[in-house]
Amino acid sequence: MSHTAHIPSHRKPRQRASKSALRAGVAGGVLSTIAVAGAAGPAQAEPVTQTIEMPTITSGLSTAVAASAQATQQVALDLEAQAHEDAAAESAAKTAKKAKAEAVRKAEAEKKAEAAAKARAEAEAKERAERASRTAERTTLSAPSSSSSGNSSSAPASSSAPSAPSSSSNATGSAAAIVAFAKAQVGDAYIGGGTGPNAWDCSGLVQAAYRTVGIDLPRVSQSQSTAGTQVSLDNLQPGDILYWGGAGSAYHVAIYVGGGEFVGAQNSSTGTVQRSMDYDRPSGAVRVL
Repeated sequence: MSHTAHIPSHRKPRQRASKSALRAGVAGGVLSTIAVAGAAGPAQAEPVTQTIEMPTITSGLSTAVAASAQATQQVALDLEAQAHEDAAAESAAKTAKKAKAEAVRKAEAEKKAEAAAKARAEAEAKERAERASRTAERTTLSAPSSSSSGNSSSAPASSSAPSAPSSSSNATGSAAAIVAFAKAQVGDAYIGGGTGPNAWDCSGLVQAAYRTVGIDLPRVSQSQSTAGTQVSLDNLQPGDILYWGGAGSAYHVAIYVGGGEFVGAQNSSTGTVQRSMDYDRPSGAVRVL
């Protein structure tokens, strides 16, 4: 037997693991209960001496808002620029259309003016041809009469006498003034639309002659051929207006100055002349005085 066998051991017997786990669980539950109770119970909170700043998110938001505003402004500027371009294009189109219309109008006016000038030239050429033809006819007809007896030769003279019932020396008053003005223009040039003082057309000369005595006649020959009382070519007086063509549609006028003669602005070839009525027999006459 060992010498230590009779000494009892002071070491506590080892507890089993299950009991230790049970005790630990109980202790943990107690501590948890105490902790919950302490948290639920009133506690003396210490005063707050420091604030904690939360992280800011406004910087990113403001950047996004600024970008959106800038984009919106750019869109507005683009729309405004487009509107200006559209307005400019519309204005240019209107200007071009107006210019085209004006060009067409001018072209038509020029065409009409050319046609009128051509018509006047043709009328003058026709008038000269007709006068030449009548002159040739008169020359042919007068040849036999020159070889006839005195009685027979005097017959045409007596028959033509009524064409010159009075002479310019018999004109008085306003008629004398009109005749004197007309004779003073003999030798002046003829020009279409001419109203003096050194170039005339037929109606311009007649109008100016009557204006010297305070009478305003219409401007054109058509109107002047109906401006007074129609008189026979056998009963003319100085100052009467002679016309060629129809009354109201006359193409030429002149002033009877007596003695079977007239003064008129004939054409661009002859200018203003004093001629016998046999040179170009008028169609009719009107008396204004």
